[in-house]
Amino acid sequence: MPPKNKPLQLLSGLTPEQFLVEYWHKKPLLIKNAIPHFTGLLSPEELAGLACEDEVQSRIIEEINRVWHIQHGPFDDEDFAALPDQPNPNHRWTLLVQSVNHFLPEASELLQQFDFIPHARLDDLMVSYAPDGGGVGPHFDSYDVFLLQGQGKRLWRISEQTDLTLIEGAPLRILKNFDIAEEWVLEAGDMLYLPPHLAHWGIAVSDHGVDCMTYSIGFRAPKHQELATEFLGFMQDKLNQDQLTIAGLYQDADLGYQQHPAEISADMIAKVKAVLDQIKWSKEDVAAFLGTYLSEPKPHVVFNPNKKISKKSFQDKLIQLGIHLHLQSQMLFSGNLFYLNGERIVCESPSAELLKVLADQRSVSAEALSQGELDKVLLEQLRDWYHAGYLQFSGQI
Repeated sequence: MPPKNKPLQLLSGLTPEQFLVEYWHKKPLLIKNAIPHFTGLLSPEELAGLACEDEVQSRIIEEINRVWHIQHGPFDDEDFAALPDQPNPNHRWTLLVQSVNHFLPEASELLQQFDFIPHARLDDLMVSYAPDGGGVGPHFDSYDVFLLQGQGKRLWRISEQTDLTLIEGAPLRILKNFDIAEEWVLEAGDMLYLPPHLAHWGIAVSDHGVDCMTYSIGFRAPKHQELATEFLGFMQDKLNQDQLTIAGLYQDADLGYQQHPAEISADMIAKVKAVLDQIKWSKEDVAAFLGTYLSEPKPHVVFNPNKKISKKSFQDKLIQLGIHLHLQSQMLFSGNLFYLNGERIVCESPSAELLKVLADQRSVSAEALSQGELDKVLLEQLRDWYHAGYLQFSGQI
């Protein structure tokens, strides 16, 4: 993780602290040559290959004669063959592939450069490909995003408009009217940061026959309604597990005669409210909820278990090779509580420092494991995680 006061080329010479204070969630930032010599992590053919995989979320978005269409993957060769292979102003298209960091180690490494933003806020790395003129139309997002240009070029237009009228009937939330405030052409290695709700429009520009690929580093912004619903579900689970106990049964020894037997009386409402008022939650409950909820894999994510090995073999390999999180794993911590893919463990031993390294850096070297303190309980936990497919030995994908 970069020191908060170290200037970063990735941030146009700003320190992480300056960026967070002046730009994050506030205003856009254009960064020329953010990553020198960056032209991308994979070819258009490799991206299309990913879009053909069952476990990969992908979309093809087309604008045909000003009418928008969307197809969801997985795709096959025939789907791509049906698309125009030359720029066509009446048929523009783009391919979007989500969570490339789940399948490409280099993509996961790229995200590590954005460690000045907490992992709990990170969503994924989406990669888009488009021939000249392609894009998803003018729109706005509810989250922060860094738009890093790979091969080719992309024209970005932004607007601070308040008119959020959408094109009726479109399968995407495309703005009907777009007033251009500023625009820039991004070349390979350039990057644009956009805060939430800023209208923007990216248009692919082929560069000497090289089509456009853009790498979008997006961040989670759960709706308050979603947080509330999920938290209440989390608290319900705690009640069901008797971790919270509300003793007694409903009683009304003081029940009076009601003129209307179907009426829910004010007295009954008051009694039940008093029962519900006993349900309390603490900062620790909120932290436990966030750790579980924010590390929970998305529904489409599936882990393939590793072949089981003995305690001795596991420990030997751990010390010899080191270990890293599976590309699809998410690990967070709060105090001595650690969360991996929605599972929680408590670690109060000196080994907790190794777990913090694993969460922060997504790996622990063999050297650190051989020098650090690794108690038997944690060793067994790491082996369980390895068997579940959550961890890999270094050198494994």
